[in-house]
Amino acid sequence: MLKGKFSIGWTIFLMVVIQSCSSIEIFKENTELPLSAKYNSFVIVNAEMNMNGFSAQFLDAKVQDKIRESFESQGLTYDRVKPDLVIRYASNEDLRQREINSFNNPYQFWGMRVWDPWMFNPYLPYDDPPRTDNYELLQVIVDFIDPEKDKFLMTLTGVTEVNSPKYKEKKVLKTTEKVVERFISEIDFLEN
Repeated sequence: MLKGKFSIGWTIFLMVVIQSCSSIEIFKENTELPLSAKYNSFVIVNAEMNMNGFSAQFLDAKVQDKIRESFESQGLTYDRVKPDLVIRYASNEDLRQREINSFNNPYQFWGMRVWDPWMFNPYLPYDDPPRTDNYELLQVIVDFIDPEKDKFLMTLTGVTEVNSPKYKEKKVLKTTEKVVERFISEIDFLEN
């Protein structure tokens, strides 16, 4: 009995840890028109108009490839002439800082307090000094547009934080993937 409760607790703990590590939030905006149940073709405006959605050109090309591969894997074809769906993307790459303070507790040994003044002095600093953490708030903004009515079907914005330039590409592609998955799930919901 105890072993079963222990494994359920461990499972819940691991699920919380895993979900907290992949913090990508998706926000839905600009729904001027309702979605159609079926789209057969699409075009990416950024590729056709040679517009960069990201500051780095190689990252921009990878995002285009990710969007194209994701929609083609769902059975849609790339059509420059008369697409059913127009896709445009942009980014907001904002460098930020935050101050991290450790917990300042003047009574660190509370409950185990030793009355020897040489052993514990509440006026001495025991905590680390505050430090500054640099990060980049990254937004991947994807517009889905109806080409016939020239109105937004929706805008999906994926928001995440990048703590190291080394992992920026991975985070951008994962965020783009989540945005496309959300759009496809909205279409799948209409079909069912």
